[in-house]
Amino acid sequence: MNRKYAAEFFATFILVFAGTGAAVVNDVTGAVTHVGVALTFGLVVMALVYGFGDVSGAHINPAVTIGLWTARRFEGRFVLPYIASQLAGAFAASVCLKVMFYGEKTGLGATLPAGSWAQSFVLEVILTWILMFVILGVSTGAKEKGIMAGAAIGAVIAFEALFAGPISGASMNPARSLAPAVVSGQLEHAWVYIVAPITGAVLAIFTCRCVQEEGCCRAGQACEEPTPLDPSTSSE
Repeated sequence: MNRKYAAEFFATFILVFAGTGAAVVNDVTGAVTHVGVALTFGLVVMALVYGFGDVSGAHINPAVTIGLWTARRFEGRFVLPYIASQLAGAFAASVCLKVMFYGEKTGLGATLPAGSWAQSFVLEVILTWILMFVILGVSTGAKEKGIMAGAAIGAVIAFEALFAGPISGASMNPARSLAPAVVSGQLEHAWVYIVAPITGAVLAIFTCRCVQEEGCCRAGQACEEPTPLDPSTSSE
């Protein structure tokens, strides 16, 4: 297996195992709390960017992969293999958690709207828009920005999960939501967590064009190798 695809598989496995695992443990014991689950997601994403960024870019999210491709920062030939690797890693983690906690009353960390589907849809679009905008910002510019990429992205995940988690689940990631939904059989609103994050990621490209220097995220810009979040590859 190509090492980039392997990295996306293992990184997404770790993300879903740790993040939704924290939600599962909280369902079973009540000890983790909502704040703990949010911080777990933020911290594991930060660790994964630093751990896998120099191999695959640590996308760990189909919406991010599609967003980077739309921004012309990622080669199209990698998109489908990356998404397939991310989904495989997410499903492996959800199956593992289901086996480990078989018989326990838990939703496997599936994301479900607390109110209407429309409310969660809009919230997920905005959350992913913010996340993708930050990713686009920290993956270019001074090397010092690149070094802090993992901390910045992890912080965004954490603060968005803290305030939005009780309403929409603060997924921002189709793989993170689809896997536990399928494995736990909670598919009614799964489409929200596929369409909304991808929409938000693409919208962030247009925002980036408004605030970044000329030529950012524009068609015709040269594609880069798939390491956009690797601090060592940030431009001077």
